[in-house]
Amino acid sequence: MRIRAQVAGDKATVRVLMSHEMETGLRKDAAGKTIPAWFIQEVAATHNGKPVMSAQWGPSVSKNPFLQFSVKGAKAGDKIAVTWKDNKGESRTDEAVVS
Repeated sequence: MRIRAQVAGDKATVRVLMSHEMETGLRKDAAGKTIPAWFIQEVAATHNGKPVMSAQWGPSVSKNPFLQFSVKGAKAGDKIAVTWKDNKGESRTDEAVVS
């Protein structure tokens, strides 16, 4: 994941680019076989360890999804962590420092 968090006034804008195939389960490969569903189901973000955002996604979200949200009260030097979990049980967590 690429995470960028920048302060503007009393809040930080967080931008996240996630690398994930996000298969719907409806596409077919060259042989005509259905490609199994594989998508991010849960996304959560924390600010200095405290939850600030959570979302539930489905198969209709695009490949390599982009997410943007604001965190009120964030200051330069604070840590923002983003975690996702997909329908196959895989997960990933990345962290960024607010600038």
